[in-house]
Amino acid sequence: MTLHRRTKRFLCLCAMALSLSYSTGAASAPACEAAQWPLWDDFQTYFVQDSGRVLDASTEMNHSSSEGQSYGMFFALAAGDRATFDKLWFWTKDNLGGGSVESGLPAWIWGKAEDGAWRIIDANSASDADLWFVYALLEAGRLWNEPEYTRQAHSLLALVESHELAELPGLGLMLLPGKEGFVDEEARTWRFNPSYLPIPMLRRLAQESPEGPWQAVADNTVAMVRAVAPRGFAPDWTAYQAKEGQTASFIVDPDKGPVGSYDAIRNYLWAGMTSVEDPAFGPMLEALDGMVEATRDAGKGTPPEKVDTQSGEVSGQGPFGFSAALIPYFKAKGQALLLERQTLKVRAMLRHSTQPETLAQGQPSYYDYVLSLFGLGWLDGLYRFRADGTLSLSWETQCGATTG
Repeated sequence: MTLHRRTKRFLCLCAMALSLSYSTGAASAPACEAAQWPLWDDFQTYFVQDSGRVLDASTEMNHSSSEGQSYGMFFALAAGDRATFDKLWFWTKDNLGGGSVESGLPAWIWGKAEDGAWRIIDANSASDADLWFVYALLEAGRLWNEPEYTRQAHSLLALVESHELAELPGLGLMLLPGKEGFVDEEARTWRFNPSYLPIPMLRRLAQESPEGPWQAVADNTVAMVRAVAPRGFAPDWTAYQAKEGQTASFIVDPDKGPVGSYDAIRNYLWAGMTSVEDPAFGPMLEALDGMVEATRDAGKGTPPEKVDTQSGEVSGQGPFGFSAALIPYFKAKGQALLLERQTLKVRAMLRHSTQPETLAQGQPSYYDYVLSLFGLGWLDGLYRFRADGTLSLSWETQCGATTG
């Protein structure tokens, strides 16, 4: 456990001045005021080890995931914290990537194995994390004027395009959830996780590679969400089937069923954060319109924990991270009262989670914190996505970031 970052805000120097350039070993920019983001400080205190490992202590293996590492890099970038950005990326390459991103995709989970050794637990990839790695590196390269970030982003993106894309009959290119285990050739069925595909991120990849597959993937993502949300709710998982003699179409996932819950909540988050100038903004919000009434009707404005996406039946009360994820969504929907309730709830629960008596019970909830960083960071203006997928950050002007 590191010391609380609020006690370490010595001079609050911009991370550009603290981190050495990959290529020259010299500081790449003068000192400046970094973003003030207390929630990011707390996340580092409770989840980021000095090595750059994002620890989720909720399981016996005290695991780290490619998701956690990639989200951490995005938040570090949003905070202008280059030193932590580098630590997170170095740990990822060394422990999930075997020292490089040139030869293989990062493993998705690392932790304490049954024999007591600390190592990769599952070597399969997670494509959402891979895209967040690419995105964070591309934007870091642009904003911090560091070509090495951009070069590594291109190397990783080439691996994604080689191992995690599938051509679906009757639809076109889509992103698989990982490199292995999501295609049943005999049944001609492909499985997908809609929350792995934020439209702003796909726009950024399409901008970087105009001749590449990402514009098609973005268009097909909109088509997928509209097809799998008949009641206005996104499922955690879905499948696409193209049997001989039948019309190819999306179907209820044969393994997970029609439930929308802990994965699916991110769909509303991404839709709400999409730029209003993006042509997908309206269609995505329209396709995912069920959560307004579901939250309003659930009592005290609490979003449901689970939804049957086929019947619309809801159950349970979602944790406060669900409320955080819905903050941009309710803002985009013009739901001022629901927005206010979620915001107040999330801020109160975050305060509660850092009280001594609460911390005595263990690490705060990783996923609730992650969703809170996304939702509140967006609401508080730490970052915004432009229509082309690039970031607009609160620290850009102060730090003299390159935005072209």
